[in-house]
Amino acid sequence: MPNERHILLLPGSLRAGSTNETVLRTAAAVAAATPGLRTTYYDGLAGLPHFNPDLDTDPLPEPVAALRAAIGAADALLVCTPEYAGTLPGAFKNLLDWTVGGTEISDKPTGWINAAGPGRGQGAEATLRTVLGYTGAAVLDEACVRLSPARGAVGPDGLVADPLVRERIGEVLARLAAG
Repeated sequence: MPNERHILLLPGSLRAGSTNETVLRTAAAVAAATPGLRTTYYDGLAGLPHFNPDLDTDPLPEPVAALRAAIGAADALLVCTPEYAGTLPGAFKNLLDWTVGGTEISDKPTGWINAAGPGRGQGAEATLRTVLGYTGAAVLDEACVRLSPARGAVGPDGLVADPLVRERIGEVLARLAAG
């Protein structure tokens, strides 16, 4: 499709069925119903090796090469990550560390959805903003939002059913696509 925009969905949680995964899977469903927009859900977080600068050379470890290729193929990035111990989860920070040595994320429109409950998640947001600054990502403030879907807002399909939350997710996707 001409002028199609591709957004890579980056989950920060390894837990199957996490709220973060649910939000990103919902974003994929919203995008699928939006002409000119498509998403790819990145599912390689658990397979990334621990960051080691000695390995950040050609040839890259295959999971790292696949990550960088996925980022390079996308027009924009959408992150949804939990907060652990006041910051990013180690596995997701590891993912971001692997992007520093490449140029794929540089100037890439990037946003996030903070799905943490009220009063939580600010540490992860602050760290995410700092680390994305080092990677050269183009953080779009208007595509960085806080949505806390209630457990009851998830339908039997595992997606957020609340139309207001889905609308807000759609707005984030539109901002990233316009990025």
